[in-house]
Amino acid sequence: MLADVFHASKLTISMTVTASTLGVALAAPLMGRIADRAGRKRVIVLSALTLGLATLLTASAASLWMLLFWRFVQGVATPGVFSVTTAYVHDEWPAERAASAISAYVSGTIVGGFSGRLLSGFVAERFGWQWAFIVLGCISLAIAGYLQVGLPGGKKFARPSAETSLVAAIADHLRNKDLVAAYSVGSCVLFSLTALFTYVTFHLAAPPFLLGAGTLGSIFVVYLVGAAVTPLAGRQMDRVGHRTMLIRAAFIGMVGALLSLIPQLWAVIAGLAICSTGVFIAQAAATSFVGVAAKRNRALALGLYVSFYYGGGSFGGTAPGWIWQRFGWSGCVALVVAVQIVVATLAWTIWSTGHGASPSTVADLSG
Repeated sequence: MLADVFHASKLTISMTVTASTLGVALAAPLMGRIADRAGRKRVIVLSALTLGLATLLTASAASLWMLLFWRFVQGVATPGVFSVTTAYVHDEWPAERAASAISAYVSGTIVGGFSGRLLSGFVAERFGWQWAFIVLGCISLAIAGYLQVGLPGGKKFARPSAETSLVAAIADHLRNKDLVAAYSVGSCVLFSLTALFTYVTFHLAAPPFLLGAGTLGSIFVVYLVGAAVTPLAGRQMDRVGHRTMLIRAAFIGMVGALLSLIPQLWAVIAGLAICSTGVFIAQAAATSFVGVAAKRNRALALGLYVSFYYGGGSFGGTAPGWIWQRFGWSGCVALVVAVQIVVATLAWTIWSTGHGASPSTVADLSG
């Protein structure tokens, strides 16, 4: 729909995905640093407010470049909610309950990802693309108000006692081979998910499927499979370890991507459900592993993971465009399969087997 409105190619319009994920990638470490000093709740609420306002302003874009600008601002505001909430949970929940809290939070992000796409698809189809951003912006502002009133202030929050420069702390993390491997996995995870769900819309909008914007938005219901499976995968990870679970997740992702090559709508939907579930499990494994592998400045380690994660998502929205133009959906699937092979290889060859702490231990270490 946006490609038609702004008379842009599919490759160019995919930058609307890249702009927001790039904003997240650039802002995540800085937001974590600010939250360590200003407090978790303050940053969460202000970020949610900024996100709502930027979403409303996106609806006013008169050109593609203005649309991309406001999408970038949305991305900059997002880690103030996304990553800082994780730190908030680590601070406030007791260790024996942190695993269930994190599982609920991850499921919430999946449900949010699904509902936002579903709602925007149906609203855009019936009322126009501007109203999709207006509705989502109003919801974000309502949530910001709810967080201000309903989110308890940080009772256990403590500012760092020793000051370390941001550059020195980042360099310390980047010398840790386990963390570098985890960051690489994070890049591959969102690259796969963004590539898959960006270009499948072009695939399903074309013959023989010819799906409309509302129906295309509804395909994100497959996210709910991941919301149900993620807590189960967390308990399984407790037994088999991060590395084994990540390799299994990569295999699940490959199977799902290949299934989507069957030119039947049921097969494409089933393939998306299976592949996205594998990707969500990989995300849970990588995030947990970061908390164990980081020896100090763990909040910053998580912020760096988010940067690499969304950096991969930025490439996932744009880089496959060249493959799509030449090879179509089969080329995009081949790329996703190749990335899953990279994920499994990283886990097998680099990740240490000694990091096998339970999710509750991870939560305790990450606070």
